Amino acid sequence: MLKYFNIMENLLRYSRQLVASIKLDFKRYLFDEIQWEERLLGIVGARGIGKTSLVLQYIKETDSRHDSSFYISLDHFSFQNRSLFDVAEDFYISGGRRLFLDEVHRYPDWSVQIKNIYDYFPELQIVFTGSSALQIHKAEADLSRRAAIYHMHEMSLREFLLMHRNVDTGRFSLTDILKNHIAIAQEISQKVQIIPAVKTYWKGGQYPFFRKDSKQFLQQLLSSVQVILENDLMAVEHFSYATLVHIRKILALIAESVPYKPNISELARKSGISRDVLLRIIKLLERADILSLLHQQTGGTGYFTKPEKIYLRNTALMYGLKFEKEPEIGSVRETFFMNQLQKDHLLSSAAKGDFLVDNEYVFEVGGKNKTLKQIASLPNGFLVKDDIEVGYKNVIPLWLFGFLY
Repeated sequence: MLKYFNIMENLLRYSRQLVASIKLDFKRYLFDEIQWEERLLGIVGARGIGKTSLVLQYIKETDSRHDSSFYISLDHFSFQNRSLFDVAEDFYISGGRRLFLDEVHRYPDWSVQIKNIYDYFPELQIVFTGSSALQIHKAEADLSRRAAIYHMHEMSLREFLLMHRNVDTGRFSLTDILKNHIAIAQEISQKVQIIPAVKTYWKGGQYPFFRKDSKQFLQQLLSSVQVILENDLMAVEHFSYATLVHIRKILALIAESVPYKPNISELARKSGISRDVLLRIIKLLERADILSLLHQQTGGTGYFTKPEKIYLRNTALMYGLKFEKEPEIGSVRETFFMNQLQKDHLLSSAAKGDFLVDNEYVFEVGGKNKTLKQIASLPNGFLVKDDIEVGYKNVIPLWLFGFLY
């Protein structure tokens, strides 16, 4: 019993130390979007984008004495001989009222444990974080009807400028940008040299741990991807090592040419697996925020639906997975555009142009010499250009779509 008491004391001390050390000067966009009063909250997202910091910041800002909150990372070795339910019970009995559980996907039967904690301790608030690959409604205990689930996206260009340049511009909706892009672009470009800033952002600014022109950052990013593949996905899906080998091979084949226009039969042959397994793996990598899939407007999005194009999730992954050479600039532009819009908007392939957004607007993405020829006849068509500070009429700077969130 004394040994267990010491373990709890150590966990509580570690929790307090983490909260005390976290800074409040920069918060991710999701901090203000979450309805924190919910009794059961889930925050999912890719590794390294700031989920843990978000939770610790909330504790620090709302519980100055830190006597009613308990932060636990569930990959901690202390849970080998003690159930999560027992830890929650002891915390609750001692007066604790807010339990923050990090990396839940690393803990066996996590959803059953959380459901039981939720049911047995009605005055306890539970906030948990996990891999973006989690499917809450398919876990052993379906928490989807109880929990408010938020998906944290990578840092936007706006957040990057706020964090690294201390430039605060505010957020703009897609409607704002389409109607007032000239005035908005002029205002922002007076505050910062935006063209060099977006080029830097492309190389890693989606992640809070980014360091400019640092090979160490790229190595850290690749290590993060490795952990997602070898640990997070394994914990969520429980697949075999042989499947992991196939996943690595498929990701390497796709990364060689993105956006990848999939020839599923050819990709299946090269990777040595069946078509059905291949499509399941591609969908899994999308769920894990490693890939983004672009489908036809009227097509489905299920496991067995072939996407029109496959993109790496963000431009940092493009530079990281092509470590020895620069990725193709046209692909970087399209990846940036898709990444910034997919948080709140539906994107599909367009008959003319590159993207159909919300089944209403068509966007063609290119360099500063790109013409309107391809979308000239479309009433809701827009040309999105790289390397320009301010646009005109229906020509909009590419970087401006980095201010949506």
